[in-house]
Amino acid sequence: MALPKGSGIRWALFIVHGSNAMKLSLGSLLYYWPREKVLRFYRDIAGTPVDIVYLGETVCSRRHELRLDDWLEIAQMLSDAGKESILSTQALIESESDLKALRRITDNGQFPVEANDMGAVHQLAGDAFVSGLHINVFNAPMLRLMRDLGAKRWVAPLELSCEGLRILQSERPAGMETEVFSYGRLPLAFSARCFTARNRNLAKDDCRFSCLDHPDGLELNTLDGEPLVVLNGIQTQSLRVHQVIDDLPLLRQMGVDVLRISPQSSHTSDIVALFHAALHNEIEPSRAAAQLKQWMPAAPCNGFWHGKAGFEHIVGEVQH
Repeated sequence: MALPKGSGIRWALFIVHGSNAMKLSLGSLLYYWPREKVLRFYRDIAGTPVDIVYLGETVCSRRHELRLDDWLEIAQMLSDAGKESILSTQALIESESDLKALRRITDNGQFPVEANDMGAVHQLAGDAFVSGLHINVFNAPMLRLMRDLGAKRWVAPLELSCEGLRILQSERPAGMETEVFSYGRLPLAFSARCFTARNRNLAKDDCRFSCLDHPDGLELNTLDGEPLVVLNGIQTQSLRVHQVIDDLPLLRQMGVDVLRISPQSSHTSDIVALFHAALHNEIEPSRAAAQLKQWMPAAPCNGFWHGKAGFEHIVGEVQH
């Protein structure tokens, strides 16, 4: 049954956990994997202690291994397993077909939506939604605007430091949850060009779905051979892996509601389990941070979180 726009019913369908404990979310899949790998991945995720799962294609409209109906089926499967399923919209809308796909997501009538650009916010205004990672909320007036448009949760921008977040938390509107990107390669930028295709001297419209060959993105080196960034189709990511698990006491103190983990091609379930253990005081955050390194595809970083260059890794500078 389709649910009426503006009713807030879809948000009411979110799982109520009965406590104020910090929750774990799994962000949308940023990479392009074969269909069966994706289906198997989410079947595995159904058995993990993650609370919220964001679903859908947020990077490139040419990725068609799964369609919206497939994502809806996965969302229902995860919902049946006790997860909060949320559909995510594409971050860069470039064509009329992209707009049609956006409208199908925002009008799905079954699951809440994470808006990743202001066009999606416009489509969702008056309904309950998540203000996504790529919406630039850096000050209290913008946060209040999102609340007034219907946002029930906002995801802090990657470049927002812990001090900036502390200020926004003190001014956060009542009834609005805060989510923080807590593990994964940082999705830094989008372009109309496909860099993965360009690496093979292919045009974007004839990319031959090159991203399928790079399940964790394609590492790019400088002319001197130094690793620099990761190419993921039209998206540029950090080479290093951002993590803030060792700052869990600070995140709790600031009243953060949700920690987001970004999927990777291996060990995502192990990472979720480790975050869950740290949240439930089964392991010290510093020990958890040390254990995370074995599953990272590259060295850790947390520079943005500390108000410094994003690739830096700072230890012990934040006062809890």
